[in-house]
Amino acid sequence: MYYQKNRAYTTRTKTYTKAPADNLLVVVVAFIVVFGIMAVFSASAPKAIGLGENPFSFTLKQLIWLIGGVLGAWFFSGFDYRRLKSFAGMLAVFVLVALALVKFSPLGVTVNEAKRWLVIGPLQFQPSEMAKPALVLYFATLFSKDCRIIDSKKYPFYFIFAAMLLLIYMQPNLSMIILLLMTSFGMYYVAGGSTKIITSAFGLGALAVATTIRGYQLQRIKVWWNPFSDALGAGYNIIQSMVAFSSGGFFGVGFGNSKQKLSWLPEGHTDFIFAIIGEEFGFLGCFFLVCLFGVFLHRGFVIAKRCPDMFGKLLAVGITFSICFQAFTNMSVASSFVPATGIPLPFVSYGGSSLFVSLCMIGVLINISKKRVQRIVHYVQ
Repeated sequence: MYYQKNRAYTTRTKTYTKAPADNLLVVVVAFIVVFGIMAVFSASAPKAIGLGENPFSFTLKQLIWLIGGVLGAWFFSGFDYRRLKSFAGMLAVFVLVALALVKFSPLGVTVNEAKRWLVIGPLQFQPSEMAKPALVLYFATLFSKDCRIIDSKKYPFYFIFAAMLLLIYMQPNLSMIILLLMTSFGMYYVAGGSTKIITSAFGLGALAVATTIRGYQLQRIKVWWNPFSDALGAGYNIIQSMVAFSSGGFFGVGFGNSKQKLSWLPEGHTDFIFAIIGEEFGFLGCFFLVCLFGVFLHRGFVIAKRCPDMFGKLLAVGITFSICFQAFTNMSVASSFVPATGIPLPFVSYGGSSLFVSLCMIGVLINISKKRVQRIVHYVQ
């Protein structure tokens, strides 16, 4: 390219620079995890004693998964997130196979009338938890170049995604399906998707849920409106959860002093752990935890905004949205704002699969926070 003599011109170049990790994000997650370990110990100790086990048995299992999750987060925080594109298809197929094994093989285990767990030797985990990073990674790969829905190159993934949803629905796990669909809608919107398509998809999704909802799911909605209509059955957990919150008041009854965890709230260490937190730490403890997730949401979106490429932006948005939407859903269920669903509170509820997967996703988010674009402008005469 030639330029006229004595005429000033500029050239702009982009270079990636490696910045420090988002320390505020790391601190917030660390606070939530520590808070969760404390809550798991307090809520699970009576159950462990009732089973004739060590009071620390549930906590020790959670700590083992925590160590694995921290190692996973450390690994992914140093692994360039742009290289994850090549693993998107492999991870999606792996999750699909694992979900199929849960449903169609003797390795699948039924707990509380839901067949969601896969047991291989001493290892027991939920493949549906791995569907979250699989979906986030694949949607970020698909929509990082363009947000077109009608594209023959994307049809194979649509098929895999639909098969995932079907297998998760058969477990049954409607709450996970809603989480995955909401995450996909959010990522599609950030990629520049059409609001008309999103609105239409919401309408079709609501229609599908209304036409395929099962008897026990409809019963949950009815009980949500009036828990005392089945106080000793489907409404029992909701009523006991409300009792826990009312007992806690503003300041709480103190760490370890919950009465509801003794025998009245059977899922106090898993789905309803937020109610135990409300009883022991009161409104202040619940507000503190909500604020932590609020800061996490803010930092995640800031990381997405600063990311220099669309793939990283979508990855950060998907990770942040899926974790925070899950947290919002769990806390809403415990507070009786929405009908009961079997979804854990990220980083807090007892459950190794959820903790391990969530921490690995945090590692990817930390890695994205390290990438910056430095614009260098050269002035040449």
